[in-house]
Amino acid sequence: MLRRAFLVSAPVVMAGFLGACREKEPMLGQLDPVIDVKALTAQLQALADGAAPGALGVAVRDAQTGQTVAFNADRRFPLQGVFRAPLGAAVLAEVDAGKLRLEQIITIRDIDLSPPFSPVADAWPARTDYSLVELLERATGAGDNTAADVLMKLIGGPGVLTAWLVLKNVHDFRIDRYERQLQPEIAGTASFRADWKGEAAYGPVRRATPQAVRRQAMAEYLAEARDTATPVAAVGFLEALRSGQLISKASTQRLLTILAEAQSGKGRLVAALPAGARLAHVTGDARTDLGMTPATNDIGIITLKDGRQFAIAVFLSGSTAPEAERDAVIARAGRIVLEALKA
Repeated sequence: MLRRAFLVSAPVVMAGFLGACREKEPMLGQLDPVIDVKALTAQLQALADGAAPGALGVAVRDAQTGQTVAFNADRRFPLQGVFRAPLGAAVLAEVDAGKLRLEQIITIRDIDLSPPFSPVADAWPARTDYSLVELLERATGAGDNTAADVLMKLIGGPGVLTAWLVLKNVHDFRIDRYERQLQPEIAGTASFRADWKGEAAYGPVRRATPQAVRRQAMAEYLAEARDTATPVAAVGFLEALRSGQLISKASTQRLLTILAEAQSGKGRLVAALPAGARLAHVTGDARTDLGMTPATNDIGIITLKDGRQFAIAVFLSGSTAPEAERDAVIARAGRIVLEALKA
């Protein structure tokens, strides 16, 4: 039998240690929480111990009850491509406001090119013109860095995107740099230039940078607050998107469709889905260098066969494991959460 929650939501409760799950109880009028926080904490702690020296962050929000539970709730994790989902939402907000048009044509110049991954850069200058909706799909769904940077510039830059999120009550989700800036900085290389487009040209530049410089650049990247989010902030953004708090109904559906059709990260949260479930998600990956991967992420909205929905975010930073093992950690985190949700 279902009972109503307390009149006032309880404060966040720490479950005993730094890595532990934190929980926010549902507000008045919502159903009782269904997640056993103690059991979930134990399972995620065991998973995190096995993923060391990588750091694991996990959060889930039950759309039905409002219950949010997170492991390493307040730790900041590097975003990498995860920023593309808020970027897509902010671009569509400008479309909703009539400031941008999906069909408008944007010309890509040499100064617009960004580091790999970027088929748009690879195709330049043979192709220079794209519609806004093409760039939206390539940036948000396919992870094209040039497309993302061009869209970011159109809406006013990373600072404007972060400010828009704060305005929408999504906090602790920072976007500070263009990919054109971020990727060379975390690799310790010089500023990106157009003749480095494509992995064949950019790869040797990165590898020619002294190892000590690259190692220091990665260490600084993992230690700073720029271009990071907490697990709770990530699911907060996803819930705001899912519930229509960010953009119009039509734009929300467009963005969720793009995220549902994304082909990346098939060994991650996709691999955790039970039969009949669907996932609209965005992944984030930093290049592996010197045996370490700064970021391997996956965040998204799961819709179960029975219609229940959950926002989930899994971050893994500073891992020394190979790609298949990092993907498996994220998939296992997804399964643990879904089991806790009795999915």
